[in-house]
Parts: sequence; C-alpha cells; structure tokens
Amino acid sequence: MNTGSNEPGEAAVASDGGGADGTDGTAAGPARDERGLGSRAPEFVRARRVLHLSWQVGVFAIGLAVVAVGIVLLPLPGPGWVIIFAGMAIWATEFVWAQLVLRWTKRKVTEAAQKAFDPKVRRRNITLTTIGLVVVAAGAGVYLSRFGIVVPWKIEE
Repeated sequence: MNTGSNEPGEAAVASDGGGADGTDGTAAGPARDERGLGSRAPEFVRARRVLHLSWQVGVFAIGLAVVAVGIVLLPLPGPGWVIIFAGMAIWATEFVWAQLVLRWTKRKVTEAAQKAFDPKVRRRNITLTTIGLVVVAAGAGVYLSRFGIVVPWKIEE
C-alpha cells in the first residue's frame, strides 16, 4: 500500500513544511495533498522538545478519546465512522502515519464516489434496489395474508 503517492515506486517523505522538491508545499491547484508531512504544532512548541512531546501526548490522547467514541457509536445509531475519521484528523495534525492514512482514505473515497456516479453503475444500483424492494414487499404480503396483523397488546391465548 503506497499511501504517499498515486505513482508506483514513489514514497512519501516527511518534511518540516516543505515539499520533497524543495518548494514550500503551498502550491495552488489539485496539489493540496502535497503539503509537507509532519507536525502542525505552533513553532514555539516545536522549538522545545519537552513541550513538543507533551503536545503530542495531548493530541494523541484527545484523538484516542474521539476515535473511542466513534467505535462505541458504530453499532449504535449515530455517525460512528464520521467521528472515527474526525479522531484520525486530530491525530493527523501531529503524526505522519495518520496523515498518510487520511490521504489514502480520501483517495479511496473519491474513487468510490466517482464510480457511484457512473451512469451504468447508477442504473444497476437502482435496478437492484427496485428488485430488492419488490421481493421484500412480496414477502410482507405473503406474511400478512397468512398471519394477518396482530398487535402485541391484543394477543389471545
């Protein structure tokens, strides 16, 4: 899994805000993902090792708490995946591995969205959904014709 680039054989390089080609990483256009990897902590924090380490521990703890809440919300009604990715975004402010995971995820989601908007795929999905709804409606009709509607508070024993 090459998370740093779309090109085979290229790897991501961590930097202090500059691009791998010596630029400052602020190129306009679609190269927004080409920002330098690494800490986004304020300069005065990065200048002091103990303060930067404390900053990273705090960011990790906050990100971990957010990801844990997202994991708890996965089986429950709620935006579990959105919260997990928010926790990953918090981690990505400090950690290169999280930045790479988010870049890879963003690329895969974009590819899936482009596939979903393909007219052939949309037609197939609408057709399959319609067939599924017809099957469910037929099953519900058979069940109701056979057993009728029985509300739980009027069960006769």
